[in-house]
Amino acid sequence: MDIQRLDVDGVPIAVRHRDGGAPGFVWLGGYRSDMDGTKAVELDRWCGERGLACTRFDYSGHGQSGGEFRDGTISRWLGESMAVVEAFARKPVILVGSSMGAWIALRMVQELNAGAASDPVAGLLLLAPAPDFTSELHEPHLTDAQRRDLDQKGYFEEPTPYGPDPNIFTRALFEDGRENRVMTGPIDTFCPVHIIQGQADPDVPWQHAQRLFELLSKDDAVIGYVKDGDHRLSRPQDIALIAKAAGALADQVGAR
Repeated sequence: MDIQRLDVDGVPIAVRHRDGGAPGFVWLGGYRSDMDGTKAVELDRWCGERGLACTRFDYSGHGQSGGEFRDGTISRWLGESMAVVEAFARKPVILVGSSMGAWIALRMVQELNAGAASDPVAGLLLLAPAPDFTSELHEPHLTDAQRRDLDQKGYFEEPTPYGPDPNIFTRALFEDGRENRVMTGPIDTFCPVHIIQGQADPDVPWQHAQRLFELLSKDDAVIGYVKDGDHRLSRPQDIALIAKAAGALADQVGAR
């Protein structure tokens, strides 16, 4: 499908939207990932087969959107996500957040849901969720050199197995991340939540997902572990699990 552009604070955000029925699904990608990755494309295909709406997009500095990656923060990407949902998504929506996208999804329900029948977010599907990853997963393990680079240069670089270019982490990202933490106490989403986590994930320890699960206050939260699953969760068997969870959430939302 063709890419559409949404101007958010002067930055063109690239969006692919499939019309269909509700609940609409919205893909929220991970740090430095894009909307044309395997899981996002397979979610869109699955929605198409079932006549459901699906919206996927690239954050600023990612994929085919404008803007500089180094200017990105959780607050900025959250604002773009909310703007895309408002402009394109078929409501109510099920947010599918991968890695950092799960953090964005959790912040979105904090901003959008209030426990009312009119709440726009009807469900969350969180894949290898990495909420608070700056303060919980990165800051405690920063080297002296990385801390020095953050202080003196405003960023540091780190090799990644997911592409040829290194990851870039900025001081602004860490500072803004502290203002957007969600794992500081019980989390009320006012909607069902399904988590899928690989126990062989080298980037997000399964214990992080378990802690998130325990903070969720709703009784209809579910967590499933993939014994040999990695961070990507993009193998055919992983995609099948994601599709099964998406279908269960769609049925649950439809029954309300």
